Amino acid sequence: MKTILELQAKARWVRQHILEMSLHAKSGHITSSFSCADILVALYHGGLLRFDPKNPSWPERDIFLMSKGQSGIALYPILADLGFFPVSDLKHFADKGSHISVHIGKDIPGSEIVSGSLGHGLGIGCGFAWAAKVDWLSHLTVCLLGDGECYEGSVWEAAMFAGHHNLNNLVAIVDRNEMGVLDFTEISLKLSSLAEKFAAFGWRVKEIDGHSFEQIFDAFSDVRSRRYDKPLAIIAKTVKGKGVSFMENARLWHYRVPDGDMIEVARKELTSE
Repeated sequence: MKTILELQAKARWVRQHILEMSLHAKSGHITSSFSCADILVALYHGGLLRFDPKNPSWPERDIFLMSKGQSGIALYPILADLGFFPVSDLKHFADKGSHISVHIGKDIPGSEIVSGSLGHGLGIGCGFAWAAKVDWLSHLTVCLLGDGECYEGSVWEAAMFAGHHNLNNLVAIVDRNEMGVLDFTEISLKLSSLAEKFAAFGWRVKEIDGHSFEQIFDAFSDVRSRRYDKPLAIIAKTVKGKGVSFMENARLWHYRVPDGDMIEVARKELTSE
């Protein structure tokens, strides 16, 4: 098990790769990926998920669904680092013919779904979780959503289904950076309070700092015990663009790659502790 300092270092390493991959491709949702990097590192490097890189289809694996598919660029370095595919593949992000694309797909070892269109991940997660309960399987299904994605009605249809069927083997993590494509979510169309919304659909809810490994671990502390008969929603407060000061909470950077002097500024900030 890695220490908190080691996990923090790994998250910096992931953000560095996100930047370099985007610079190579001149494409990529950098800020959306920076906001969830700590969550992904906690799940994979922090021991929260069960998986086997040598056998991605291991029947006893936990199911992880990257519903906010535009942030696949944050998951690629983690999967490669763990041995799902060669780290050298990261150099070909978004190249013609490469399996490492802007939106994560099913052809990526360790990826369960194609998530180009937002709003479907939680519904698919409900299917995985319900099937596991029917078959008396013990694994978890964990779904990472963006908060802007929660504007989709399909998310709330799935939330209603999960609450009704007591899917206590399902965890939804909402990357709550409070920003969408065009503006801050509370200006575009208010989402608050997401905690109250999920609770109304029959979920347990925990609100955490999505950049605190301690709080992420604490949120998962009782999820395998099945002490509760409700699915778990974790509202993870994050900063879009976390790690690079001029990108943090800046609307301009939703789908933009730095150039000129900004590149070295970003690299320097991502290498400093």
